[in-house]
Parts: sequence; C-alpha cells; structure tokens
Amino acid sequence: GWTRLAYLDMSDATQNCPSGFRLYQSGGVRACGRPGSGCVSVQFPSNGISYSQICGRVIGYQYHSANAFHGPSDINSYYVDGVSITRGSPRQHVWTLANGLSDSHTYVEPWNCPCSTGSTQTVPSFVGNHYFCESGNHASGWVNTLYTSDPLWDGQGCGSNEAACCNVTGIPWFHRDYGSTTTTDYIELRVCATGNALTDEDSPVNFYEIYVK
Repeated sequence: GWTRLAYLDMSDATQNCPSGFRLYQSGGVRACGRPGSGCVSVQFPSNGISYSQICGRVIGYQYHSANAFHGPSDINSYYVDGVSITRGSPRQHVWTLANGLSDSHTYVEPWNCPCSTGSTQTVPSFVGNHYFCESGNHASGWVNTLYTSDPLWDGQGCGSNEAACCNVTGIPWFHRDYGSTTTTDYIELRVCATGNALTDEDSPVNFYEIYVK
C-alpha cells in the first residue's frame, strides 16, 4: 500500500510552515512561501522504505508576478516560478507545479504557462510532460497581492487560455511509476522563483501530501 511521507494543511490553524518557509496570511488563507530570493526547501526522508511509485498533490497560490518556466534550465536552480518536487542527490525530477502570470491574457514575453494558448514558453527537458501549470490571475495586469480566489494546481478555475492546463490526466494528483526500479531516496519539495518574494513574486503552498509505494 501507499505510505505518506509528506503532509501539510495550512487550513488547520494548529499547523505551521516548514522550517525556513515564510507564512502568508490573506483573508482566511494561510500559505507557506519563500523568505526572499532563490528556492526554499523541505526534505522528506523515506525512513528506509523502498519504493517505485510516487504520487501526491500540492495546492498553492499566486503572489504578484509569477511567470512559470522563466528561469535557467537547471534543476538545482530556480528553473520555475512555483514548486519543484525531486528525489535524492543529485536531484532527479519528479514533478513541477508551475505558476504562470495570467490565465486570460497572452503576453508577447514568455510569461504564460506552456500549456496556455499562444504561450511562447518552453519547458526544460528534464521536466518533459511531468508538470502542471496554472495562473491565479485572471487579468492582463498584475498586483502585489496573494491571489486567493483561484488556488493553483487543483485543475479548477482555469481561465479562457488555460483549458489545456486543466485538462490533463490525473490533476490535481501527480503520479510517477518507475517500474521495477526501486529507491529509498528522500523526496524534496522546493518553492522557487526567479524574482525576490518580498518585492516580486512567489507561489506559496497551502496544502501538500506525498505518498510512495
């Protein structure tokens, strides 16, 4: 059966952000993001469990001007504005939850989700199709706020340009099956962005659960 390695539910007032993450509170929403620049990380040991499958889901929110795969194509860097899930060291990609700038406006610049209509954005080769991407912003402009009305990566509330982003297998659940290859690698969840969280952009997480078997 499946074993849960990671769990966070910030709608439970007794739960706190992982060490090093910064708490966002807006309206009734609490979420955990970056304290500044780069990525913030939490690791989940497998506790000796040998596994060949990983599944899970993550719910987050857009803060200000996140623009998905706009960073360097380097798994160890802030290649995404959003969440990177990897295993082991050196990091092996499991899933990426990317946060585009708008779900209803197409920019000339590569700021929209790759799955969004008219997007000029490319996905790093190490990610491939193993990603979800959504925006919480329904306008062409963006404001310095946490977009609490549209949670990310739940497959709901996709705007006019993002139908393909919501119409993907499994969403909100991601799943990787490595067949006969087993590992005891720890799993790592990072919230990343190219810009500084305090002045520019972030994609704080409100909920996650990750299982292995």
